[in-house]
Amino acid sequence: MQLAIAAGVTTLVTGLFLWPLSAQVDAQAMRRALSIAQTTASPRLAGEVLSTPPSADGPVQADAERIRRATGAEYVVVMDLRGVRWSHTDPGKIGDVVSTDPSKALAGREVMEIDSGTLGRTARGKVPLRDRDGEIVGAVSVGIAYDTVRGRFLAAIPGLLAYAGGALAVGALAAWLISRRIQRQTRDLAFSDISALLAEREAMLHGIREGVVAVDGAGRIRLVNDEAQRLLGLGPEVTGAALDEVLGVSRTTDVLAGRVTGDDLVAVRGQRVLVANRMPTDDGGAVVTLRDRTELERLGRELDATRGLIDALRAQDHEHANRMHTVLGLLQLELFDEAVEFLVEVVDVHRATAEQVTERVHDPLVAALLVGKATVAAERGVALRIAPGSLLPDRLVEPRELVTVVGNLVDNAVDAAAGSAGALVEVELSVQGRTAVLRVSDSGSGVPEAQRELVFTEGWSTKRRPAHGAGRGLGLPLVRRLAERHGGTVHVGTAAGGGAEFTVHLPEALSAPEALPGSAPQHQKAPEPPTAEPPHAPNR
Repeated sequence: MQLAIAAGVTTLVTGLFLWPLSAQVDAQAMRRALSIAQTTASPRLAGEVLSTPPSADGPVQADAERIRRATGAEYVVVMDLRGVRWSHTDPGKIGDVVSTDPSKALAGREVMEIDSGTLGRTARGKVPLRDRDGEIVGAVSVGIAYDTVRGRFLAAIPGLLAYAGGALAVGALAAWLISRRIQRQTRDLAFSDISALLAEREAMLHGIREGVVAVDGAGRIRLVNDEAQRLLGLGPEVTGAALDEVLGVSRTTDVLAGRVTGDDLVAVRGQRVLVANRMPTDDGGAVVTLRDRTELERLGRELDATRGLIDALRAQDHEHANRMHTVLGLLQLELFDEAVEFLVEVVDVHRATAEQVTERVHDPLVAALLVGKATVAAERGVALRIAPGSLLPDRLVEPRELVTVVGNLVDNAVDAAAGSAGALVEVELSVQGRTAVLRVSDSGSGVPEAQRELVFTEGWSTKRRPAHGAGRGLGLPLVRRLAERHGGTVHVGTAAGGGAEFTVHLPEALSAPEALPGSAPQHQKAPEPPTAEPPHAPNR
């Protein structure tokens, strides 16, 4: 195909060059004939026409033949005003009228033409013959044989064809080299095979349920399939754009760009937990596959919570048996008052915990979460306490999101406080207008100042990987993303006891209070804390 194109272009260029070349050669011959005629038509020749008769031996014939032989013209004809010849290559025609119309030259105009006469087809030039006073006394006609013109044209063709052949040879060599390179790059596949592979690739990429993102060596997106667009929240228009411009500064961008290396890298995009694997390509780019682990991560967290509850229930069952044995012993010893006092104390401890939470937290989902977390924390030897002054009304716009925030922060705090002296986790929930403020502090070792920003990075964690295989280091990044989606902030600092303190502000987290007609303004003042202490881990 390339060779045919090169040959076609060469032929076309040669034809386009030859087409005007014939006209150029004709024009050159006519201008040469006109120039000879202009040189011949001198006032001296006009004087000879006026002073001598037309004769084969006359001075006009002699001058005309001399000029014809010197210039190589076919003929030089001098005529008077009647069109009678005074010179001709055939002396027998001198004195006869010319065979072509001389009226234009006799009228004072110069003529260039290709015409046929008694000497055949010639390129002609005709000019008026003027005397010394400028009066027209005749005309001069000079002809150059057309065969000579055609010969010059044909003589130029071989050289031109030689150049065209050289150009065609260079084009054929270039086509062969390009063909070899294309064959190597396409692994000797035919165009139909490449087209079929492209169609199959498009169908496969947009049909699989894994996200695929291809980037070039400069970090620009070359391909994003349908699943990747869904997982990353992008559109097809991002093709050709830079990763940093499309995704912003995030761990997801670092993973796709290769700034973070490894297998099964965990990243968070919006509320989705993604697992990415990056495969470099020969041109410096890469292909990244993305799997949605959001549901798996949620199930893993539920599994962790279920295991914690099972452990708590097992411990409570063991503790319940111990208490029943204690009550049985007191009854067998007929220490009835002591038995009653023991049962009241046990019941009051659990009731105090529930009352402490429900008096300060009016949203049922958040309250139920804190009661459950208090039980689990107690079994791990950690006291979970609601801070004095806490109050959360039942006006949350998205209670499930606050449950996610509270659950992640409390879990981290319990893990940090477990095993410390006087293990304690304190939760404070308050409202500033329609902004919910959450503070969770623990008695653990705290977060070093150098790592306070690092803890919000996806995949960063000090905990070992759980048995179910879900990635660690996702709780705090999810908390930050939820807060930022609401226009809020998350900060980590140092608690009063030296542990870590996380503070979350969630603007517009509460709906506007509905004031009843005639009712007094509602002040969100927390009730007095109950006298019961939060539960502590029982002795086993």
